[in-house]
Amino acid sequence: MSDRINPFTPNFGQTPRHIAGRDLMISDIFDMLEGNIGSPARTSIFIGARGSGKTALLTYFASECLSRGWISVSVSCVPGMQEDILQQAAIASENLIPKEKKTHITGVSLGNLFSVEWAEESVQKPNWRTGITRLLEYLSENETGLLITIDEVRPSLDEMIQVASVYQLLIRENRKVALLMAGLPSEVSMLINDRSVSFLRRASQYYLERIEDHDIETAFRLTVADSGKSVGTDALDKAVRAINGFPYMMQLVGYRAWQDSGDKEQIDSENMERGIELAEKDFESRVLKATVNELSRGDIAFLRAMLPDEGKSDITSIISRMKKSSGYVSRYRARLIERGVIEAVSRGVVAFALPGLKEYLRGRKHLFGGE
Repeated sequence: MSDRINPFTPNFGQTPRHIAGRDLMISDIFDMLEGNIGSPARTSIFIGARGSGKTALLTYFASECLSRGWISVSVSCVPGMQEDILQQAAIASENLIPKEKKTHITGVSLGNLFSVEWAEESVQKPNWRTGITRLLEYLSENETGLLITIDEVRPSLDEMIQVASVYQLLIRENRKVALLMAGLPSEVSMLINDRSVSFLRRASQYYLERIEDHDIETAFRLTVADSGKSVGTDALDKAVRAINGFPYMMQLVGYRAWQDSGDKEQIDSENMERGIELAEKDFESRVLKATVNELSRGDIAFLRAMLPDEGKSDITSIISRMKKSSGYVSRYRARLIERGVIEAVSRGVVAFALPGLKEYLRGRKHLFGGE
């Protein structure tokens, strides 16, 4: 067996070797990190369905910021995130803090408010805002900024609101700090509509939609080439059709086809066909099942009404099949678009946004009450 390493990265949060079709947002974030601190990209939200590449983008920007004069902290939106942000920032900035300051963190606790014990000549117990401000001051002395990335935002978590509120104040104080967030469309919608952090409505919002086929083709071919292999023209065409513009599917298809090719120098059509079959099963269990499990009966009924159509679905036909009012149908249309399950392709026309979802639903009649 070859000692080559599979260049595709279908594991959660790993950064692809070649990111397909996200050139504008990458350019915007790098422009901000390289000195354009007034850029609206300083506060950005990546919005998309599962598998659209949100976490991979956060990981990518966090890994690239150090060479641009920033340290980064990456957290998920879970209880304790404030403590995690401060501890990670302190550790990442240790090599920047002058030794003569003789200041170090001796303990961290999370009570009603976040607190940190700083060992100095006189012990102080600042709250979370004071602690993060002090760290930013140290970073500023070394011309370094702090990039915070938060994955899977949840407006129901009080700490998420607290972090966002303090971040707004830090921006007003002209601190060198930036915030990148990622989340499902429904969660992001609730977050930016929270009155206490209404300023987030002015953040740069990047919707991670379907990637163009030519971008998928280029990224796939380059990724295979990184391993010293090549991919046949027919095989590449099959891959692009199966991937259907979805980043996670690209990693799954590429990984499975590359593995199937073994010691061969080229991934051929047969390798690709077997790889696609396995990738579709992976995608079904990791993305489609979880997505469908979160849908309401009304959501499922709407999707059921789309199944007779081979391609796009007209809203008028959906209304007729559901036997509901246009207002009722419109509410579920909006819900499903917000969740990234379907997409509006033109006025009054929608289509499935997740590859393979239509086939997955067709094979599971029990979701429709056993009919």
